[in-house]
Amino acid sequence: MIADQTESFVTRRLEEADLTYGGIPGDRHFGITARADTRQPMYPKDTEIFNRRQISILSVEELDVIAKELGVKAILPEWLGANLLISGLSNLTQLTMGSRLLFPSGAGLVCMGENRPCRFPGEVIQKNLPMVPELEKKFVRAAYKKRGIVCLVERPGTIKPGDQIKILVNDFANPLQ
Repeated sequence: MIADQTESFVTRRLEEADLTYGGIPGDRHFGITARADTRQPMYPKDTEIFNRRQISILSVEELDVIAKELGVKAILPEWLGANLLISGLSNLTQLTMGSRLLFPSGAGLVCMGENRPCRFPGEVIQKNLPMVPELEKKFVRAAYKKRGIVCLVERPGTIKPGDQIKILVNDFANPLQ
């Protein structure tokens, strides 16, 4: 999925994603570097820093839990700005920083941590489900520790629907290097 509309972080689905160093070309989070924002309070706003948020990943299972908690049938990954949606990992958001996701093409991603929920996806959910009151307010709490992860591209390659992902979990006592 790609967020290639300048006015929105909402993504649209792709047949496949060609990853380069920097992420998915044309995506709003594409780039080797990014500008510091509220997530990096140690730097002045707009300082150029390394981009740790090139790719956003959600799991089907965690989205289902969020939807259930919000009392809705489904939450689409596009509404949360996801680049990838995976299934089979019910605790994706708990994946340790430094863990790697390897794809059949040779593409490799490094987990840079949890994608903490913010109010903006809640606004999009509310807009798409106007018949359910207060979704915008409830989203952050419902998505806490279930919002997925952000990654950087360690090795370029193509990702396709149905790819089997090999996950190497980083153990801080014996870290992957």
